[in-house]
Amino acid sequence: MTKDPMELLLSELPAARPVISLSEGADPRVVAGALAAVEANVADVTLVGDGAEVRAQLAAMGGEEGQNVQVHDPLASDLTAGFAEAFHALRKHKGVDEAAALRFVQTPLVYAAMLVREGHAMGTVGGAVHTTSDVVRTALQVIGKAKDAPIVSSFFLMYPPEDARAHGRAMLYSDSGLVIDPSSEELAAIAQASAASAKALMRVEPKIAMLSFSTKGSARHAAVSKVTDAVALLQDQRPDLQMDGELQFDAAFVPSVGESKAPGSDVAGQANVMIFPNLDAGNIGYKITQRVGGYAAIGPILQGLAQPANDLSRGCVAEDVTQMIAVTVLQGLQAQS
Repeated sequence: MTKDPMELLLSELPAARPVISLSEGADPRVVAGALAAVEANVADVTLVGDGAEVRAQLAAMGGEEGQNVQVHDPLASDLTAGFAEAFHALRKHKGVDEAAALRFVQTPLVYAAMLVREGHAMGTVGGAVHTTSDVVRTALQVIGKAKDAPIVSSFFLMYPPEDARAHGRAMLYSDSGLVIDPSSEELAAIAQASAASAKALMRVEPKIAMLSFSTKGSARHAAVSKVTDAVALLQDQRPDLQMDGELQFDAAFVPSVGESKAPGSDVAGQANVMIFPNLDAGNIGYKITQRVGGYAAIGPILQGLAQPANDLSRGCVAEDVTQMIAVTVLQGLQAQS
C-alpha cells in the first residue's frame, strides 16, 4: 500500500531539518500537530500568533520553546520591520502604502508567509481558523505563482481504508478545492502539475484519467468537449505522460469496467490521478470517497506556487496538521531537487 506523507517522510528523513511556519500558532490542534512533527524529527516549527497565547497553549501541551519550536509574535518580532519593507516593495503597485504594509505583516497569515518568502522557513501551513480564500489569497500575494506554472490549483491525497477491496488504491484528486470551472488549457495544466505532485508525494508513476460523464464518445456535450480538448492538449504538450480520457470514474477506477468501456487503454481501470472537469465534481467526489468509501483525505494541498503554502480544513484535527506539515516538507524537497 502507498505510504502516506508522514510515513514516506519518516522513511527518508532529510539531512537538515526544515522549518515550517504555522500561522495559527495558538490553536490547540495546530500546536499538538506541530509538536508531533517535531517529535518525529520531520521538521522544526515556528508558531506564529499572539506571544502570550501561543506560549500558554504550548505549555498546556507539554511543549517548550527552543531550538526546534520557535514562537513569533508579529507585533513584537525583530523581523516585522524588514518584512514590512519587503511587503511594501512587493505590493505598492497595488496601492499598498508603508503604513498598510506594516499592518499586513503584523497579521499572522501574512507574517507566516513572509517567513517563507524571506528564507526563514521552507513552507507555511494555515487554515485551521482562516478560510481557504484567505489562505490562498495570502499565498498568492506573498509567495506568488511559480514561474513555470500556468495556474495555481489544489488536490487531495486519498488513501483507502485497510479493509478496502482488492482494487482500492491511493489516488490524487484534482482540482477538488480551488479552481471552479477550469478551461481546457487549465485542465491540461492541472493534470501536468498533479502528475508531478503524485510522484513527489506518493512515489507512484502517475496514470492520469481525465474524467467526464462520458467515456470515449458515449455522450456529446460542450462539457465533454472541454475534457477531450484538454486531452488533446495534454497529449501534445506531454506525450511522455500516461493519460487517457475522456473517462467516467468507473472506467478509470474499476479494471473490468475499464476493459469494457475503454479496451486497450493503459490507464482505464488503473488510474491513480483523477482530474475532475470542475470544482463541483471534484469537491463532491472527494467527499463521497471519504465519507462513503472510508478513504482518508489529506488536503486541500496547493500546487503551482513558488514555495510551499498549504491549507487546512477548519474541521481539522491534530493528525491532519502533522500530515500537512509532512506534505509541505515533501513539496519543499521536491522544489529543491
